[in-house]
Parts: sequence; C-alpha cells; structure tokens
Amino acid sequence: MNFDFEALPPVDRYKLVTSTVVPRPIAWIVSQDAQGVVNAAPYSFFNAFSNDPVIIGVGCGPRPEGSDKDTLANIKATGQFTICLVPYSAIDGMNVTATDFPPGTDEIAAAGLTTAPSVKVKPPRIAESPVALECETFQLIPVGHHTIVLGKVLGMYVADEAVLNAEKRYIDTPKLDLVGRMHGGGWYARTTDRVEVPRIPYAKWLESQG
Repeated sequence: MNFDFEALPPVDRYKLVTSTVVPRPIAWIVSQDAQGVVNAAPYSFFNAFSNDPVIIGVGCGPRPEGSDKDTLANIKATGQFTICLVPYSAIDGMNVTATDFPPGTDEIAAAGLTTAPSVKVKPPRIAESPVALECETFQLIPVGHHTIVLGKVLGMYVADEAVLNAEKRYIDTPKLDLVGRMHGGGWYARTTDRVEVPRIPYAKWLESQG
C-alpha cells in the first residue's frame, strides 16, 4: 500500500515513520540551563552521521503548545549537552525521565538515577549508562516544528567492563546491552537477538555468479 505523505496530516506521517523506521537508538540527553539546573530526557529521532568530526543528530520536537522543550531550550542557551545510551537495566528509569514534568524538575532524581561529572562539557552524564557522549552544538536546523540538533562529539565514556582493548579501541558491544525504540507508545527492542552477515568482497561475489 502506498501512502502519499503530501496528502497526509503530520500526525499520520509520524505514525507511519515511527512504526517502520525501527529500531531507533535512543539519545538520553542531559542538558543544563543557564542557571545550572539539570534536565534529562530521551529522544529516538537520533543517530550518528560522520566520523571526522564525529557528528550526531537529534530531532527535538516542541511542547504541545509549541514552545521549546527544556532540552532544546537548554542547548540553545548553553551549546552543551551529553548523550547517554540506554541499557536494558536502566529502561525503567529512562521511561520516568520521559514524563512531562514541569520545568525545573530534576528528572534524574525522580527516576532514582545518579550522575557523574563530564570533562569537556558542563552537563553531567547519567552514571547508569554504559556509553556517554560529551557534545557541543555544531548546528541547529529548523525543520517544520522540529529542530534538528547536530552535535559535535568531544569525548566518549564507555564502561570499563565493555572495553576489550583500550589501545585498539575494541568495544564489547553486546555487553552494553542497549535498547532501541520500536513502534507505538511503549515498545522497545534489545540488542540481544543478533545475526552476523559478513560483507562480501566484489571478487568473491563475482566468483559466486559463475
């Protein structure tokens, strides 16, 4: 079935995209306002786009009445944030931070989570996350009622137990036990169900055709 996005209202386009572009990694963003009040919220319109420099992108939507959510307002005010990836062990805490708390609420404390200091940026990271990216604003791109935040990654934390070889930068990705966003109001996927499909060199592919 074909869906003509030019003929559909935004809510229907959103339903179709979030039901099919899955699983999506979750950017659990920690930011601070100009007074230092910390905010944490998860976003699943998120991915990495380059490696030199390392640029990540997050789509931040507005509040129902149209104003900026705390995350975007803080990023606009300070230009700094951390992105923590979500392990299965912290999925309930992440879900609490997605609650529409009033401005000024400490979502991290409300979720029973803790923070650890960052080195290159002021916002802390969530200590229960096995991966955290320290970011500064690279570019803000208005797209309809969303703003795409492009962040330059200045540094990364990885849990010690998931580092196989620090000198060679080998990471035990399965040990991170990360979750991704799926469809509907509350579905997620774990990375415990995997399949390995090695890349095929062109010469080998040619041989297989003969």
